Amino acid sequence: MSSPHDSNKIYLTPEGAQKLRDELAYLRDVKRPELAERLRFAIQQGDLSENADYTAAKEEQGFLEGRILALERMLADCIILDETANDQEEVRVGSRVTVVEDGFDDRETFQIVGVAEADPMNGKISNASPLGQALIGKRVGAKVRVVTPAGATVFKILAIE
Repeated sequence: MSSPHDSNKIYLTPEGAQKLRDELAYLRDVKRPELAERLRFAIQQGDLSENADYTAAKEEQGFLEGRILALERMLADCIILDETANDQEEVRVGSRVTVVEDGFDDRETFQIVGVAEADPMNGKISNASPLGQALIGKRVGAKVRVVTPAGATVFKILAIE
């Protein structure tokens, strides 16, 4: 049994998992057939050694099939977070955490998500990031020290949702 903050596991919110399922369906149902048609057309053009369209389509096919395989594995092995059972006592993957940096008044709220869903510009930080790792398992009122390339920063946890 893995711990609820195992950074090697792939954690997804229900919305994140749906986003990946949608991407997988699009790649399988739309992009793969389009690419197969492009390859058929390029093959009909004759000499493949001089055919830039064929070479480009084959490269794209490699990337496409790699992404499909990665999405299939991710969705097969992921842990989908039950956001309705969110423990508000301590920070875990899926929690929304409001913090304030020592010496500042501005509050920031982050959602702790798995690596596959991380989007720091939109407030979603990975459980494997320095801040994510520092917050996991902590309670309201705790202070965490985070070392970043810019130096050490201390945050106080104000709320957990």
